[in-house]
Amino acid sequence: MGVHLLFLHQKGSRNPLGVRSNYDKLLFHPYFSLKDLLGVFIFLFFYFYLCIVKPWDLGDPENFIPANPLVTPLHIQPEWYFLFAYAILRSIPNKLGGVLALVLSVAVLYVLPLIKLSRFKSLSFSPLFKKLIWGLFSLLLLLTWIGARPVEAPYVIFGQVFTVLYFFIFVI
Repeated sequence: MGVHLLFLHQKGSRNPLGVRSNYDKLLFHPYFSLKDLLGVFIFLFFYFYLCIVKPWDLGDPENFIPANPLVTPLHIQPEWYFLFAYAILRSIPNKLGGVLALVLSVAVLYVLPLIKLSRFKSLSFSPLFKKLIWGLFSLLLLLTWIGARPVEAPYVIFGQVFTVLYFFIFVI
């Protein structure tokens, strides 16, 4: 990143055709430096405002309830980015099967980019691939929503159906 900034500073920006003329280039400093500095100041303003003036706005109100060591609270759930895996864990009644499905649901996301399925360079223009990607994205959103819901009758069934569909997309 530093080398990139150095070349932008020396050569300037705005050369889409690769021509050697300098009349249509913008200098890095002061134009881009001031723009980046303004963005940093705006971010820091909102960050310090949130930290100093309203520190509890992003906190969970359940944290202020006194703890009872004899009762497990019903509202305990993981953070939002693990809710899809938590829904998969809850949807399988067997404990070992649930933990195995939980590990597989996360591991398949790491292994998938390493699998070479086609002799073509990219499948991004394939209509089937586009539908599968949007199906996976919508299933992840639905599983995340199911993971935040209580363990009750309609949510359990939906979680099981969405879990089967989640793994079925990777089989396809």
